[in-house]
Amino acid sequence: MAKILLAEDDDSMRHFLGRALERAGHEVFSVGQGDEALPVLAEGRFDLLLADIVMPEMDGIELARRAVAVDPAIRIMFITGFAAVALRNRQTSQSDAKVLSKPFHLRDLVDEIDKTLAA
Repeated sequence: MAKILLAEDDDSMRHFLGRALERAGHEVFSVGQGDEALPVLAEGRFDLLLADIVMPEMDGIELARRAVAVDPAIRIMFITGFAAVALRNRQTSQSDAKVLSKPFHLRDLVDEIDKTLAA
């Protein structure tokens, strides 16, 4: 299916999402901070960046901006526990980026990834 770069600072959430996405048939590479994703993006092509918005060092919005600069074809999805940030994000980043607010059901995540990749 898709090659996904997952950037999530919560260890348990990152491992949980990574396993779930792999079970759904995706190849997942996970990092714990936005700045850790930059060298990974430079080394290979990814179909999708799935990033938490609020992370230390570099937030998901800045990471998405830099990811698109490296690979304009990469799709972007955000996950966040902060609804206000998610709403503001829609105006400050890619207009087609999907934002899922935590908590979300894994089926919803997989469905949204499929829709994003098909668009």
